[in-house]
Amino acid sequence: MARDFQVLILTNWPRYYEELKGIADGAEKDILDIIALNVRTEIVFGNFSDGCTSAYWKQGNVAYMGQNWDWVEDQLPNLIQLTIFQESLPTIKMVTEAGIIGKIGLNSEGVGVCFNAIRANGVDKTRIPVHLGLRMALESKTAELAVAKLEAIGMASSAYMVVADTKSAIGLEFTSTTFLNLPVNKHGFLVHSNHMLLCHENVYAPKWLEDSYTRLETMGQRILEKKELSRESFSSLFEDEYNFPCSISRAQEGASDFATLFNIVIDFTEGVAVVREGRPTGERTSPTMRLHLKNVK
Repeated sequence: MARDFQVLILTNWPRYYEELKGIADGAEKDILDIIALNVRTEIVFGNFSDGCTSAYWKQGNVAYMGQNWDWVEDQLPNLIQLTIFQESLPTIKMVTEAGIIGKIGLNSEGVGVCFNAIRANGVDKTRIPVHLGLRMALESKTAELAVAKLEAIGMASSAYMVVADTKSAIGLEFTSTTFLNLPVNKHGFLVHSNHMLLCHENVYAPKWLEDSYTRLETMGQRILEKKELSRESFSSLFEDEYNFPCSISRAQEGASDFATLFNIVIDFTEGVAVVREGRPTGERTSPTMRLHLKNVK
């Protein structure tokens, strides 16, 4: 699979290929090992992938976006925070897995991206792999431009991402054959977990995580209950333990095969993202990273 995507990436996105080659050389690994990391969504498309809960919420001129990223606890030591400077492109700050060049974060133009896995059959090896699509979104100057670029290219496999900036947010549900948009609802928020909310014609998407439906409903209910938006109220959404251990703040025990490895909350007004390593709790888990973008160009 990595070898198939190698030619595509080298031909269509040589700048990304050069970066992947640099990582391979630095790590003394074969380039195909690094490409395999970056196309892991495509490799496991028909089996399973990480489970997450994401949310965007806007009131007036205040807007926040964030998510819990859930995966096996053994991956926790491999999470890194990257600051990426590129000529003529926005500066990127993101949290990713070592070796993967596109993930979750924000850029110096105020564009942020979150990501949820969705299980659906189908891979198109002529389209951009999901993690490179996340990187492309983080190189965009507005959320609308990011969505337009991704839709024009098409995605190689299924997933969900929400792209937002100070003005708006757009949820993207896509597969290797479909690309659909989810708007912010009448209450000013947009939430997602790990199943499709829209009808994708001729796509087989088997039920994967039973708790995905519970987490989605719980997140929406909690936002409506809180009513007032602040960094405190938004951050607390991701600490919810209803249906534990298969909760929004997830633990790897019992019926749950993986845990929340980090939480990120992006404040679009201040241009700051706060990252909490591990499972966020009501004891106010101390932030492990603050990704500031003010005055970073």
